[in-house]
This record gives sequence, C-alpha cells and structure tokens, in this order.
Amino acid sequence: MPLEPLRFAVLGAVRVFRGDAELELGGPQERAFLALLLVGAGRPVAVSEIVDVLWGAAPPRSAVNVVRRHVGSLRRLLEPGLAARAEGRRLVRDAGGYRLVTDGDSSDLLRFRALCEEGRRIADRSPAQALELLTEALSLWRGPLAVGIPAQARAHPAFDAVDRELPAAVRLAADAALRAGRPDVVLADLRQAAARHPLDEPLQAGLLLALAAAGHRSEALAAYEAVRARLAEELGIDPGAVLRDARDTVLHGVRETVLHGVRDMVLHGVPEAAVGSSSGESSAEVSDGAGADGSLADPAPAHAPAPGPPSPPALPPPAQLPHGTEVFTGRDAELDEAFALSGADGSGPGTVAISAIGGMAGVGKTTLAVHWAHRVADRFPDGQLYVNLRGFDPSGAVLDPGEAVRGFLGALGVPPERVPHGVDAQAALYRSVLAGRRVLVVLDNARDTEQVRPLLPGSPGCLTIVTSRDELHGLVAAHGAHSLVLRPFDAVQARDFLVRRLGAERVAAEPRAADEISELCAGLPLALACVAARAAGHPHFPLAAVAAELREAHGSLDAFVRSDASVDVGTVFSWSSRAVSAAAARLFRLLALHPGPDLCLPAAAALAGLPVRRARPLLAELTGLHLVTEHSPRRYAFHDLLRAHAGELVHERHTEADRAAALNRLHHHYLHTVHAADRLLAPNADPLPPPPAPEGVHPEPLADDDRALAWLTAEHAVLLAVVETAAASGQPVQERLACQLAWSLEPFFDRRGHWHDGLAVQRTALDAARRLADPALEARGLRGLARVEGRLGLHSRSVPRLERALELFTELGDDTGRAHTHRSLGWECDQRGDLPGALRHNRFALGLFRTLGDRAAQAGVLNSVGWYHAQLGEYRRALTHCFEALTMLQELGDRYGQAATWDSIAYAHHHLGRHPHALLGYRNALALLRDLGVPYVEADILVRVGDTHLATGDHDGARTAWQQALVLLRSLNHPDAERVEALLNARDGHAGAV
Repeated sequence: MPLEPLRFAVLGAVRVFRGDAELELGGPQERAFLALLLVGAGRPVAVSEIVDVLWGAAPPRSAVNVVRRHVGSLRRLLEPGLAARAEGRRLVRDAGGYRLVTDGDSSDLLRFRALCEEGRRIADRSPAQALELLTEALSLWRGPLAVGIPAQARAHPAFDAVDRELPAAVRLAADAALRAGRPDVVLADLRQAAARHPLDEPLQAGLLLALAAAGHRSEALAAYEAVRARLAEELGIDPGAVLRDARDTVLHGVRETVLHGVRDMVLHGVPEAAVGSSSGESSAEVSDGAGADGSLADPAPAHAPAPGPPSPPALPPPAQLPHGTEVFTGRDAELDEAFALSGADGSGPGTVAISAIGGMAGVGKTTLAVHWAHRVADRFPDGQLYVNLRGFDPSGAVLDPGEAVRGFLGALGVPPERVPHGVDAQAALYRSVLAGRRVLVVLDNARDTEQVRPLLPGSPGCLTIVTSRDELHGLVAAHGAHSLVLRPFDAVQARDFLVRRLGAERVAAEPRAADEISELCAGLPLALACVAARAAGHPHFPLAAVAAELREAHGSLDAFVRSDASVDVGTVFSWSSRAVSAAAARLFRLLALHPGPDLCLPAAAALAGLPVRRARPLLAELTGLHLVTEHSPRRYAFHDLLRAHAGELVHERHTEADRAAALNRLHHHYLHTVHAADRLLAPNADPLPPPPAPEGVHPEPLADDDRALAWLTAEHAVLLAVVETAAASGQPVQERLACQLAWSLEPFFDRRGHWHDGLAVQRTALDAARRLADPALEARGLRGLARVEGRLGLHSRSVPRLERALELFTELGDDTGRAHTHRSLGWECDQRGDLPGALRHNRFALGLFRTLGDRAAQAGVLNSVGWYHAQLGEYRRALTHCFEALTMLQELGDRYGQAATWDSIAYAHHHLGRHPHALLGYRNALALLRDLGVPYVEADILVRVGDTHLATGDHDGARTAWQQALVLLRSLNHPDAERVEALLNARDGHAGAV
C-alpha cells in the first residue's frame, strides 16, 4: 500500500505531516537540521553549514558522525522501511552536502514563494488577482520562522534570508491592495509586520499609506511619529525620503498618489541593507579605529530642505557585452523571431530564453544572443549586463547566483560593502536598482531556471536574454518567457558559413568538399569555425584534403554525439588539435585542468611548467585555430565543448602523477602571487609563508600595492575557484594550500568590501583546517572566518570564534596569533561601543608585538591605540602613539597605514583646538587615499575636514568639504549621503549660505 504524501512546514513551527498525521521529529537539534534543509529549498546544504548551525563555533570532534546519524534517522522517518545506509529518494547526497527533495505541493516555503512570484508577475495587469495570491501566501506564515529550534541555530544567515522574505511579501501585498482599492485587506498583516520590523522604513511607509487609504489618517500620522522617535532614539537618524514622502501624502490627502505612487515609495524604497547603521566601518584592520566611526554632531532636522549641492557625476552605464563576431551568418529566421519578441521599440517581453534541442552544445546560442544584444543595445540606454553562468562547465564549477547578482550590483554602482547578506536580499536589491531603468541583461549558459531566477529584473523596461542547453520550462511557465529554439545549420546555412570565412570563390571551386566538411561537422557552428580557421591558415590546401584529414581523424566526445547521425563531433576537435605543434597540443590538454572561468598567460605557463616567453606562442597557436578564445585582452577561455574534449585528452594521455604535478604548479603560481600581494596590501599581517614553489612556477611580479590590487581584481573569480578546487582535492598538501590562499586573500576582500566572497572562502578554509586536524590551522581558520563575519554584522558568531581562536593560539604558544586575535577582538569591542575594551585589547596586542619585534604590526596597532585614546578624550596621549606609528609606517612604506594615522592625528588636533594642524593632517591623509583609490574613507575624512573648517568660522570651506563628501557618497550609493546632506541643509537653515 503506497504511503500518503508528505507535507513540510517551516513558516512557523517545524513540522512534517504524512497525510493528516504529524510525524515525531525528535529533539531541538533534529528539528534544527530539518529546518536548515527546508530553508535550503532544494539546494544542497554543505556538511560544514550543518555543523555550523547545530554547534556554532565549537563543534565536537564527533560532529560529522552525529550529522550522519541525523541523516539516517530523518531518512528512515520520511521513508519507513528504507534499508540501512540506503540513500532513498527524499534526502539525497548532493555536491558534498545533503538536499531535501521538496516541491510547491509539499513545502510551505516553496508554496509561499511560488504564490509571491505569481502575484508579482500579474500585479501590473490584475492587482485584485495578485492581492488574492499574496494574501494566500501570507496566510502560510503561522508564526515566526522555524519555531522550536535553538536560538543559536536560528541565528544562522540562511534563516535570516527567509525572514526577510515576509516583509517583502507584505510590501507587495500592500501595493496590490492599494491599487485594487482594498487597503483594509492587508492592514492586519501590515501592522504585524511593521511591529516585527520597526526600522524597516519602506514597510512603515506602506503601513502609513494603507491606513490613510482606509480612512485612518490620524492613526497613520501617529504611526509616523512613533517611527520617527524610534529612528532617532535607536539609530540617531531622521526618517528617510520614503517615509517622509508617505507622511506628506497622508498630510495632503492626495488619494491618487496613494493609489498610483505607492510602488515608487514602498517597493523601491531604501533597501533593507541600508537600514540599521548610519556609520561605516574601516576597510582594513590596519585602521581598525582610525576614522572608523564616522561620527558627527547630531544635525538639526531639515524640515524645509534648501537646494542641495550639485548631483554627483553619473557613473557610466555598464557595457558588458562580449565582442560580437564580424562574420555572423546563418540565423536570419531566428534573428527575425528575436527582433519580433523584443519589439521594435524595445518594449517586448521581459524575458526571452534561447535553448537548443536536447541541450546540444556548440550550436551557436551565445553567438546569436550576443549578436542580437548588440543589435538592440541602443534601445537600452541604462546599459547592458552580461554574465557566463557556466551552467554546463565540464569542471562542474557552476556560477553561484549570488556571485552573479553581486557582480551585477557592482556594475550598477552599488559598492560591495552595501550589498546585504543572502542571495534573496541581494536579488531584491538588484531588482530595486533596476526599477525604472531600461537595461539589457544577457544570462549566458544557464544551468536551470533556479539559477536564473534571482537575476531577472522585476519591472518592465528591461530585456533579459537567457541561453541554456536546458529548455527552461520553469522560466517559460512562471515568467512568461518565450522559447527560441536553435537547430544545427542545414546544408545551405553551413555553406554560407564557410563562404563568409573562406571566400565564395574557394568554396564554389570545391562544393562537394565543402558539403562534406559541413556534414562531418554535424552542422555545428563551433566545429565549422575550428575547421574554417585551419583551412584559412593554409589557403593553398584543397578543401578536399581538409575534408579527407577530418574524415580520417578520431575523436572521443561521446557525450556530444548526435542522436540522429553517426557523427562524432569530437572528431573535429581531435583533428584541430593535431594541426598544432606538439607543445601547443600538450598545453591545450593541460588547460582543461584549470578551474576557470578564464586564465591568463602566466597561469597557462605554470600549468605547462614553461617560462612565459615559451608559453606565449603556444597560446597564439591555439587561439589561431579557435581552440582557445582571447575573450578580453590577455584573458583566455574555452568553449565548454572544447574544454570537455581537452579534459578527455588530458586523462587519456597524461598519467595521474602528471596531472597532479600540473595542478600543483598552478596552485603554487596563484599562492605565491597572492602571498606577494598580501605583503604589499597588509605588511602588518601574519600570513603563513608558502612552501617553496616547484620547478616551472614563475609567480607574477607585483611592483606595488596598485599592481597587486589590479592583479587580484582581474583574477578574483579564478582565485575563488582555485580555493574550492584545492580544498576539495582530498589531498592534505592541497587542502593546506587552500587554507593559505584563503587567508592571504583577506586584505584584498577587506579593502574592496567583497565580504560575501570572503565568507565563502573562509568557511572553506576552516572546513579544510578541521579535516587536517591541525590546531594551528584551525585557529587561523576561526579567526579568518570571524573577521569577515564581523564585517557582515554577524557578531553573535564572530566573537565566540575569536575567543576560541585565542584559546587555541594560547595553548600553542603562538604570540603572533594571539596578538592579531586581540586586535580583532578590539575591533569587535569598538563595534558594540566598548571603547575601553577596544583600547585594552589593542594595548595587549601592542605589548606582544613589541616583545616579538614585529615593527610592521607594531606600527598598525600603535595607531589603533592612539585612535582609541582620542575617542576617550585623551588627545595628547593619542598624538604620542600616532606620531610614533607614523614614523614607523613611513619607514615601512605602508601608505594605507599612513593615511589612517594622519586621520587619527588630525582628529586629535581638532579636539585640542589646533585647527591648522588638523587641516594639514587631513590633507596628508586625503592625498594618500586619493592615490590609493579608497573613496568611502576619503568621504569620511572630508566630513571631518568640514567640521574643522566650521570650527574656525570658515563656512565656505566647510560647505566645500561636505559637498565633496556628498558627491563621493552618492556615487557609492552609500546611506551616509543622507547624513551629509542633512549637515548641509542644517547649516543653510541656521547660518545662511554656508
């Protein structure tokens, strides 16, 4: 007798039902494990993440075994009668973790999301129907998320991300209700959500507008005053533009604005990530305190804003489309269909999917998408976004949607430090930034609908082109996408293709040979391009000879054999690779070992164990035959079909020892270059020195910190992949290398604000360190992960990790590790306002560094000690420490540290009344920061420059400095811009023209 279907609930208490009977889930830890799987919503949850949720910063040594017991118990609960150690169908092993198989019928979370998505999709044309869907979605929440699990587990970011979906859904429902003329329907949900999220200004604005529309104007105004008071008391800020606009609407009683302007005021208000703090953090530990608080005197509220300062210069719209081919041919009918879909005026459907029959590779999906995008780009004046999602990359390195969203946000001008935590929140911010813009988005090589979904714009005016081997039925069904199917070239199209590349005269002279080449290439444009490149390079070769060579070659890409013809496309690539020199062919095979998404010449040289000067002509051979593409200057990539072919060849023709040696050279190339960059960016850090580089490895020379930053930026995505690949190798030497690489990347991620990427690699490093069972590595891993968690505001997790790291360093007798951990604990004290505690930890670190004789570290911590003395009002003691630090930093050539120290010195002089000295110190700091390119810290200091000018009575100088700060902050889309604007308006209101 078949079992009744299962139903899972996590929107409230964690529960499982079989039919109408509720299953017994066990204790809090078992419930937490299930809850984590449920909020994963079908994605694999890594074992390390499970351990993190169940035990936090101090898991027992038996943690992984306990997780396995929980897995077995849950499998037997969900599938009674399952054999011991059998995987079953419900809880499956996937991507190194576990995935719970659910769908919209069995999971309340997935049902909630599907209803919200459908409501969002139809809101414009049918707000009443959208309201019904959204109220049904809200009814699925039967209390706070995951009731019944331990508070420590509940604090995990995965639960926070789902929590944020509820107020977002309430805002959607409020918008639909107002536009449908039924505000009373959502008032209960709005009141409840507003009470749970009292500082969410767009949500509070929605409540005000709904109350007013329902006739409760007095209650709406009282609610505004309550929010205003709370913002002032808890954050020290006035209401933002979204809330003020809603209040003005209520006051003036403009019902049309309530009903039709709510979308701009509520849905596209200040992102949640911008709520909660009006001050920034320092961007590197060398300036843990210097200028980190960004504190200002409380400005008077600007009730009647004066004309503001000039708007910041607009960032150039993103233009990320790859180069199009100049010899595009053979897709006239498909192009006509594409233009019809996108509309003559660019206002066609929001999403268009291009897919090939059976997921066929090499059929020209990307070429068509890029050509189409270039043809219609002028219809999208706000820019073009492009990303290769690597959905079918043979290496398995599928691009995480969160990484893609963060890349788009950066291209759209959102600074990394303002990007919220969690892919759902990031996607919401992305949609908010795109609202009202006309942007063309190309999502290339998508794995499936789930990978694409977070990258879809949420409002009309944008065109999204998606390419995939998957038919993306979910995208078509849920988002109204149109499917444009590509097939291999027919005989006429294939001949036209060859004519464009070889000339009409040559093809007409040997039509039968041309047709045979087309047939042997199975009509695939990629294969035809490789053959045409070989023939074009030898214009005196008869095409019949080219066809004969191709016919006699043997390939082995079995996965890409056409089902309707006895043609092996691998034959084409095998034949092409034989046309290059033996050394180039060897390089082609070894390149398949690179984790991608692309590589540079020195990395290729490391794989082959060759000097760069010898590798350069070999890469030129490969690009000449289209076996490798130089997709941007000095950056090379494979088509994934060619990568698969190279991967087969490297396993056929190279021993396991050869492959391991090549990968070892590659990993050392990156480790040694990153280590050199680390020493330039953070000379006071304590990275583990890398082991000696094997023969054939030539790290890239980095002359200064500017060159280091440029190299790290270019290799950013590659380095993430290398850390993951090395950590997953199962080889202790490579796992240790992954740890070292992750820790050496800390200064770069911190300087650039890439904390989400930092979080991923630090988790990987800590997992690897624990597998190696090395306490010294575990201590570094705990500290590295804690630092980035602290930057992301996850202090409940970061502080226990730092305390555990300090215990381990103490047990090991590692005074350097202890000192750096005390610095990090000092920063944590600063973040919670414990300035004496911050000073105490930094003094302890200073004593250790002096005992160790580490001058670079002493210099950095001396400035921090001075800064905290200044914050505590001990300005003369602050100057003593800071001038000592400055002398050492100048001797060391640490420009970033010098800038931070000049800021501290100037701050102390200002409070001692030595205003000319303060202005000189600030000027020195700004000169260094502008040279280094650190705009947020520059803006922070400019605010203090304005304060100093104001103290001297120089109102014009104050206004100029604040205006410069405002321009920078607006260009960064930073919430501190409102505070600086308030400063300017307050001075206008109280002192005339400042």
